[in-house]
Amino acid sequence: MTSLRLISPMILLAVVSLVRADGVADNAANKVRPIPPKGIALAESDRNVLQDELDSLGRAIDDVRSTLKDKPRLLALLPDVQVFHGAVATALAHGEFFNAKDVAKAKDLLKQGIARAEELRSGRASWDAAPGLIVRGYVSKIDGSVQPYGLVVPASYSPSAPHRYRLDVWCHGRGETLSEVNFLKDRQTSPGEFTPTDAFVLHPYGRYCNANKLAGEIDLFEALDDIRKHYPIDENRLVMRGFSMGGAACWQFAVHYPSVWAAAAPGAGFSETPDFLKVFQNETLQPSWYEKSLWRMYDCTGYAANLFNCPTVAYSGEKDSQKQAADLMAKALADEGIDMVHVIGAGAGHHYTRDAKIEINRRIDSIVDAGRDPVPARVVFTTYTLRYNRSFWVQVDGLAKHWERARVEADLLGNQGAGPKIETSNVTGLTLEIPAGLCPLDVRKHPKVQIDGQHVEAPRPLSDRSWTARFQKVDGKWRAAADDGRLVKRHGLQGPIDDAFMDSFLMVRPTGPALNAKVGDWAATEMGHAVDHWRRQFRGDARIKDDKDVTDADIADRNLILWGDPNSNAYLAKIADKLPVQWTKDGVKLGAETHDAGRHVPVMIYPNPLNPKRYVVLNSGFTFREYDYLNNARQVPKLPDFAIVDVDSPPTSRVPGRIVQAGFFDEEWKPRTDESHVDAR
Repeated sequence: MTSLRLISPMILLAVVSLVRADGVADNAANKVRPIPPKGIALAESDRNVLQDELDSLGRAIDDVRSTLKDKPRLLALLPDVQVFHGAVATALAHGEFFNAKDVAKAKDLLKQGIARAEELRSGRASWDAAPGLIVRGYVSKIDGSVQPYGLVVPASYSPSAPHRYRLDVWCHGRGETLSEVNFLKDRQTSPGEFTPTDAFVLHPYGRYCNANKLAGEIDLFEALDDIRKHYPIDENRLVMRGFSMGGAACWQFAVHYPSVWAAAAPGAGFSETPDFLKVFQNETLQPSWYEKSLWRMYDCTGYAANLFNCPTVAYSGEKDSQKQAADLMAKALADEGIDMVHVIGAGAGHHYTRDAKIEINRRIDSIVDAGRDPVPARVVFTTYTLRYNRSFWVQVDGLAKHWERARVEADLLGNQGAGPKIETSNVTGLTLEIPAGLCPLDVRKHPKVQIDGQHVEAPRPLSDRSWTARFQKVDGKWRAAADDGRLVKRHGLQGPIDDAFMDSFLMVRPTGPALNAKVGDWAATEMGHAVDHWRRQFRGDARIKDDKDVTDADIADRNLILWGDPNSNAYLAKIADKLPVQWTKDGVKLGAETHDAGRHVPVMIYPNPLNPKRYVVLNSGFTFREYDYLNNARQVPKLPDFAIVDVDSPPTSRVPGRIVQAGFFDEEWKPRTDESHVDAR
């Protein structure tokens, strides 16, 4: 590790509002404070004014939608108006005004929304070309909600600019009162900690306060996609940055998506779960075996090798307890033979120093000037799940076993110049893919690809200098890949339960009588909990339909979250005999274990038998609960691919009931038989 200790005559104020050192009181699972916290009581006059203005904006939005129905280019800008309506509507409906200033902010946002609606209705959208601090919105594929983001548009920007622009992402810190109202106002008043010259800066909302995990992770890429529709962004000059909770997000994005960024600059935060909770939270951990496995989804230390292809400059205050994150990453990188650049703010706590910012910018600007190499000659990539399966021209399509470390080291011309040389472990499927214009291989020859010492002939590059080759490992031998139609885990179809909520989903409500009343009551309560907490923690309204109203389009386009049992839920009844659980009035059998159906319910994720490209989930929302909201390092999946819940034990702030069986499906979606499935907690 290369540590740079920088002394500054001026120490800046903390860059993240509402950072709190969570104390031991937040380790008491039986006494959990609410997040978001309870808001203040509004004066009736304020509530009436806000509601009247909100209604006016709603009517204006409807008018714009009608007026522009035949003008899709302009209508596509409607989310830039809807974000104002959504922010105030949410705050009013759920009591999320946290101080008197929030009321004035909301009134101002409504005025802005009405002004934008009037402008858009007339066929103009000045904000679409304006420099400065801009707030915008997009419609999320996940739940159809309109999500906000902030943007710093450089003064040099012009729609007719001849060049593409650098873009830096800044992930925000923990803010338990960071409602949409507060986020939008913050993004209109503060450019943020770093504003490079001639560069855009994206401030994702990240769906509130989840360290950009799960739906918060997808939020960033949806916001980026929306920006690309409006502005000329240079894909080889994207920078990932963040501090505190945002620093944790920065580590996560850097190691999970190393081929996206020209550089990463994480500050403070956390880089993994178990050690951080012990050091920062003083928490005594008692995880189940599967929780330990699931830490590998987001623990960045296990993915440190991926920074081989992502230049990184870390920062910590010398006296900041969150320096622990970068120290652990430095150790993990050292184990890979990489010395991490770690800029230290001398004498600083949880903030940047002036000199540290200068040094960080010097290094990051130099990296960005060189730009990202879209086809590096050597790729080093590691993963534990097919959710994260790509780095540059290397894509992992199959694992021998999920949640065990998989690794690829690939040299593009390493096989004596005739083709790539690749070494793998725990990998059973590979795609090598180079976009048009960038393949250095001879277009007249079939590359000789060497994988784990075996030589496999690959297709020739095409005339546009693009190249794609797919391979699979069968009975220990690599060969050209062939889709045999088997049901296997693959990217976006690999679990665990929480993975279903990273894409479009639909809650399917039962309308029939339950097999057992106790389980039926539990399912109804848990569905209510899932819908409520989706809004609270991921800031959207879950789509809901009755079981009999599910359409072919729903089956094609969405993950279906099925509540109830095969008797109460008509859709579940259609597929019950095609699932790996046998569920009757008397028993629930999953794998080798059978449980009394009068008090046990299965929760699980599985490819939808009526559309194996999408999931079905039985009786579960996202799996971390109220206790986990208190520290972002806890906000990771808490249940694996399947579990059996004893509903005689009531739900708590940590679990939906006592877990009596749990486990992962194997790579062919069958219950594993090589591990214990009982949670002793």
